[in-house]
Amino acid sequence: MNTILQPISPLWEAFPTSKPQTTEAAASGGSIFADILKSTVNNVRETEDEVAKNEYLLATGQLDNPSVLQMSMLKADAATQMLVQLRDKALNAYSELSRMSV
Repeated sequence: MNTILQPISPLWEAFPTSKPQTTEAAASGGSIFADILKSTVNNVRETEDEVAKNEYLLATGQLDNPSVLQMSMLKADAATQMLVQLRDKALNAYSELSRMSV
């Protein structure tokens, strides 16, 4: 089973940068941050599903190369760490905004 590694593309290339927001989009809460957060959560789900699939294949003897499982586990770990860092940054920003006096 050959696995072709795809290069990692920067996160900012996945989202449009010059998208004018209308008042409807702003009222519905649509923002680039929400898109990034959703994308990151979906990435964690996909990588965890890939790990589970590769674990099953290895356990049933259908996976010829065990390093595929190791690589998928490392990808899942990196995706989870990125989600945790994003959450921490968002919470820090929120706490800074809540401490501001108006």
